[in-house]
Amino acid sequence: MSDDTPPPLDPDSSGSEPAPEPTPPEPVPPHPAGEGEPFWTYIDVAVFAGSALPCILLGVGIVKLFFWLLGWKTKDLALVAVPAQGIGYLLLFGVLYLMFRLYDRPFWRSLGWVVPQLSPVWVVSSGMGAAIVVVFVGNLIQTPNTENEITRMMKDPASLAMMVVFGVLVAPLCEELAFRGFLQPLLVRSFGIVPGVLGAAIPFGLLHYREYGNSWRHALLISLAGAAFGWMRQSTRSTLASSLMHAAYNALFFAAYFATRGAAR
Repeated sequence: MSDDTPPPLDPDSSGSEPAPEPTPPEPVPPHPAGEGEPFWTYIDVAVFAGSALPCILLGVGIVKLFFWLLGWKTKDLALVAVPAQGIGYLLLFGVLYLMFRLYDRPFWRSLGWVVPQLSPVWVVSSGMGAAIVVVFVGNLIQTPNTENEITRMMKDPASLAMMVVFGVLVAPLCEELAFRGFLQPLLVRSFGIVPGVLGAAIPFGLLHYREYGNSWRHALLISLAGAAFGWMRQSTRSTLASSLMHAAYNALFFAAYFATRGAAR
């Protein structure tokens, strides 16, 4: 007699094909690309701010040492101050770069250096518009037009050329990275958009207080301009945009200076 008994069923078998094992999710990178919430802290801001004066003084020392080695003597303030400040900025942002390396984060994108969606024409126009508003407010509060540290460094053609290059290219880049790229996002996260923008604009204005002959009116006007740059940074999420706006703002003031200087001759 033949054995027609079917083979015993596997207790784990359901009669259908086994379901494929679920694919594990792709690991999320610890530091996603692009701009996000600031990862630095107020301690980092304090370290950065505390490094500013030593870096500037070191820049002055490097420039004076260079002049001494070449046997150059100059009484032109701009020929020392402008290169020294440029070197100081380079050293200061070197500190910030090393700080970001400790966090394993990129330098430029972390500070919001991205191409904005807003047209460059609108950004430049906003900078010129901010300059016009500042001039109008300055007239209302009767801002004095007296000689100061800035005007004293614009006496001869060489110094004037250095001031223009520094004021249109170097200063907007460095100041926007520091105030709108580094400080403002942290303040906005802590206190909200309006307090954050103003909180970055006020020390920006105070930074220029001594340069303009200890004039509180000039500091107030520059704080107002800083708030406009901060608005651009916040609305576009780009320090590239605020830097371009800042450069256009400065360029219009230099153009006005050249126009009034030519008319006076």
